[in-house]
Amino acid sequence: MGTIIVGQENSTPIELYYEDHGSGQPVVLLAGWPLDSRSWELQLFPLLTAGRRVILYDRRGFGRSSRPADGYDFDTLAADLDTLLTTLDVGDATLVGFSLGTGELARYIGTHGTERVRSCVFIETLAPSFAKSAENPNGADAAVVASVQQAILEDRFKWLTTLLGDLFNLDENLGKRISEETARSMWDAAADASPLATRACPPGWLEDFSNDIKRIDVPTLILHGTADRILPIEGQGRRLHAALPEAGYFEIDGGPHVMGVTHASEVNEQLLAFLRQPAPESAGA
Repeated sequence: MGTIIVGQENSTPIELYYEDHGSGQPVVLLAGWPLDSRSWELQLFPLLTAGRRVILYDRRGFGRSSRPADGYDFDTLAADLDTLLTTLDVGDATLVGFSLGTGELARYIGTHGTERVRSCVFIETLAPSFAKSAENPNGADAAVVASVQQAILEDRFKWLTTLLGDLFNLDENLGKRISEETARSMWDAAADASPLATRACPPGWLEDFSNDIKRIDVPTLILHGTADRILPIEGQGRRLHAALPEAGYFEIDGGPHVMGVTHASEVNEQLLAFLRQPAPESAGA
């Protein structure tokens, strides 16, 4: 529907593609990697029906946005989000991050605060950290990141097929909770992304958002699938809830990583119930 300029690479502007639908209190949807805003299709209609203004966009390098060679660190991605919100003059918004989008959400609040934010939702969260540690033994380390980047270099399309299997738990859900056609469309969206951007994002898995989430002072919802093979619930959703104990927290039984597709009704039920809650008179997680 539109584009905004967030930077310049050599002779060309860096533009973000966005869609801005409906009216009412805004909900801004931040997609996961290596997908784009099309992955929110099953949330778009319920949100509009509920009377919300829905803004979704493709991060740089993905979907219909520009494909620069760099700028895939969370500071830059959060700055892109800030430019979007500022350009569209969005306020009193609910920011909904999924997977890599939760990193953008956390870093945005950590950097820019919550002046424009009414509430926030973390779905399959990277925060507080996905880096392997004593507190998170199932997290990623530099060797994991390097192996993923090498697989992308060697045969990105073959690697995507394996990845999509784990994003949706296709061995369990194909033909039941996700059709072959939908799985193929998601593979197509991921394959359509910039190979440079796809390879550039995994180092962000090692980012620490502990300080960022300390600045969250608005109502917050955390949703995590119990069967997430990418970001295991013990180290991610449950740890974030421990760090934000006043946040709403809901585990979706059997939910894989992209449960917004396979378990859309369950995700939408929790999301819409959260959005219906009245804003508190004073800020508080």
